[in-house]
Amino acid sequence: MSMDLLQEKIRQKKNPTVAGLDPRLSYIPPHILSEAYAKYGQTLRGAAEAYRLFGRGLIDALKDVVPAVKPQSAYYEVLGSAGIAVLEELCAYAKEQGLYVIMDAKRGDIGSTCEAYAAAYLGGVTVGDSTFSPFDCDAVTVNGYLGTDALRPFTALCKSRNKSIFLLVKTSNPSSRELQDLIAGDRLVSTVVADLAVRLTAKEELLGASGFSAIGAVVGATHPRDLKELRAKYPQLFFLVPGYGAQGGRAKDVQYAFDRFGHGAIVNSSRGIMCAWQKVEGNDGLDYQDRARAEALKMKKDICSYVEIL
Repeated sequence: MSMDLLQEKIRQKKNPTVAGLDPRLSYIPPHILSEAYAKYGQTLRGAAEAYRLFGRGLIDALKDVVPAVKPQSAYYEVLGSAGIAVLEELCAYAKEQGLYVIMDAKRGDIGSTCEAYAAAYLGGVTVGDSTFSPFDCDAVTVNGYLGTDALRPFTALCKSRNKSIFLLVKTSNPSSRELQDLIAGDRLVSTVVADLAVRLTAKEELLGASGFSAIGAVVGATHPRDLKELRAKYPQLFFLVPGYGAQGGRAKDVQYAFDRFGHGAIVNSSRGIMCAWQKVEGNDGLDYQDRARAEALKMKKDICSYVEIL
């Protein structure tokens, strides 16, 4: 299963972190913007070119530090077709560099629509006699609130193509409690989703050799008590942990996402790494790669001061 691959990459680098690729024009150094605009003007295509240059530069700087990257599709979609083309390119480039790619798209829909989402991100599309895999990510984030029929197109590809998904269970945003902390019978809504993941894992035989299901869970770093309780209750679920750094999550909080071997979780940082060059007043961004790399190494050291990866 794909989660086995992710866990192995984490063990190889002794680093349970993922770098989010969530660009905005305000995050991009001036020299990159100038190069992109000189080529395509101050247009959507020019902005997309800036994203491309920035993204490839970050991947080059981080590829031997982090095991994975997590592009957020919305930041590319906002630029239209040019942005989508760059997203596709960056996914392919990250995989070429040996990185595990998690598409943060939070998809979830009914029937054939869900099949199309699954095919786009994890599977393939047949055109005539050929099959194409537009993004071919290793994993994708999924909204499970439409139930099992909205998940099965994804889980089918988890099994047939060695992929994974991360279900939204307990997200890092402040208002998550408005729904996810509601009581449904004798359970919280968040645990209803986690229980669904466990049932599907057993029914569709999605447990990998590492002991983790191909269905993981998104659990925010801003909820350390929930992290601790969910880790204890769901040992088979691999956790994707957003909210570290800019959103307030700390290393001593995210330690609860891991099992006793330091396995079973990966912690995300996006702005903290991408915008590291902006932390020095007056910096022109020419050293953005060095700054991003240093920030990623700092994050690794911070988390590994609490978590030992065996």
